[in-house]
Amino acid sequence: MQDLQFGAWVDDFLAGLWVTVYVTVLAAVAAVVVAFVLGIAVRTRHIVPRTIARIIIELFRGTSLLVQLFWFFYVLPEFGFRFDPLAVAVFAFGLNFGAYGAEVVRGAINAVPTAQWEGSIALNLTPAQRMRRVILPQSIPLMIPPFNNLLIQLLKSTPLIFLIFLNDLTFYSDQYRNSVGNENFIFPLLLVIYFVLSYTFTLFMHVLEARANTRLGRPVERRRIFKYRGPQEEEAVKV
Repeated sequence: MQDLQFGAWVDDFLAGLWVTVYVTVLAAVAAVVVAFVLGIAVRTRHIVPRTIARIIIELFRGTSLLVQLFWFFYVLPEFGFRFDPLAVAVFAFGLNFGAYGAEVVRGAINAVPTAQWEGSIALNLTPAQRMRRVILPQSIPLMIPPFNNLLIQLLKSTPLIFLIFLNDLTFYSDQYRNSVGNENFIFPLLLVIYFVLSYTFTLFMHVLEARANTRLGRPVERRRIFKYRGPQEEEAVKV
């Protein structure tokens, strides 16, 4: 550790780790909210909210996340809207990944069998009650695996935030490289840290998926939560 001169950088790396995790969690929450709002709005019969939702989805899916970060951070202040770097990061990441998540929400809702829609109508439930009590509980387990993929992509995109002056893991790794060198040490360490974070988030999403399936009467054994599942096993869980 002395040869690597890493001891003096431990506090900085812990601070960078906190920023990375904090931005990931806040942006993920924002993305879920955006995904549900846009995913449900794009299915409405009313043309105005449907059109607005579709425009937002295509705009943020079709443009670069880096450009969006720069636009919110450098361009909006020219119009009198100034935000701190953390707010910009959460806002940009939330809208970008929320736009992708909106298609996940829309697809999962459409995947609910027609019989469930017809049954909820026969029970004389209002549209809001149908969505809240019948459709969403059955569609959420279908959303979680692709949401997990988006969460990992979000985490791996967080190195962009050092470009708007947020000091994350990547920032301190680059500072260490510039000051000390030892690229053969710092970048493999960074890979390991991001892998551990990614796998931790993946296990958390597996737990959420298991709980969602259990609420639908499809309990999942605990050992399966922490086990790799291939495509055939995924289908078995759903059945």
